[in-house]
Amino acid sequence: MHGWIIFDKPTGLGSTQAVAAVKRNLHEAGHGKVKVGHGGTLDPLASGVLPIAIGEATKLCGRMLDASKIYDFTITFGTETSGLDAEGEVVATSDIRPAMAQIESVLPRFMGTIEQIPPTYSAIKIDGKRAYDRARSGEIVEMPSRTVTIYALRVAAPPCGQENRTVTGEGVEAVTLSAHVSKGTYIRSLARDIARALGTVGHVSMLRRTRAGPFGLEQAISLDKLNEIGKGAPAKDIILPLEAGLVDIPALDLSPDAARAIRQGRVLTGVATKDGLYWARDAEMRALALVEQIGGALRTVRGFNL
Repeated sequence: MHGWIIFDKPTGLGSTQAVAAVKRNLHEAGHGKVKVGHGGTLDPLASGVLPIAIGEATKLCGRMLDASKIYDFTITFGTETSGLDAEGEVVATSDIRPAMAQIESVLPRFMGTIEQIPPTYSAIKIDGKRAYDRARSGEIVEMPSRTVTIYALRVAAPPCGQENRTVTGEGVEAVTLSAHVSKGTYIRSLARDIARALGTVGHVSMLRRTRAGPFGLEQAISLDKLNEIGKGAPAKDIILPLEAGLVDIPALDLSPDAARAIRQGRVLTGVATKDGLYWARDAEMRALALVEQIGGALRTVRGFNL
């Protein structure tokens, strides 16, 4: 059993708990011990796309961690919290509420390559200890800045039942944005910085990942759907093939002799293709390995045992 379950993680459930839920359901369905991992942590307060790899697909979790992500998130203005989200104590307040025109005008400042200071309450290690552990113990934590890329940032439709334009005078209480970001980007920090650039403060009151690498909400299943596997529903109906995590790179078709060499981990020469990363497949269209062509030599980056 090798492939992907794209889980629409609900709020309140951690990524590790989501992996455990997949393991439990596969076990209850009679699949025995199956290697399972996730392709990018999603905070318990966040919901949305969590790619969960099964079997040989776990070898691609690193690529998924490096992939860009898309998030919808709501900034609620007027209060900044210690965690920059709906939890934590209030550390700053403001009576200023920005107008929609002001919000739209400030967004271009945060597009492209930017410097960002991660939240104090994050899993980043400072001298070998998690930043959130240091903060919870009362330490004053100096977070180093990091370079991230914001590929796109725009005003988005608010979640069902919410409004973007709750007006207080001429301003809004909250706004929902959509951001396409590089790995390592903290949406909570982005929200904090946008609010401050508008002359006020704010925190993330809603966070939903709508895309992770090649996977989107259209492929995601709910917790109820996942639990159906443990009750006897066919797992194959919801497990995407391993190759679904490779659609962003080209496939390279190999002859039987070349496929045999790749399986054995040998370097190939004379393969007529440009330099770059590929996923190699045999005559039966099975994924063999991630391979890289450099200077006329084709080397295995990661082999798959299918």
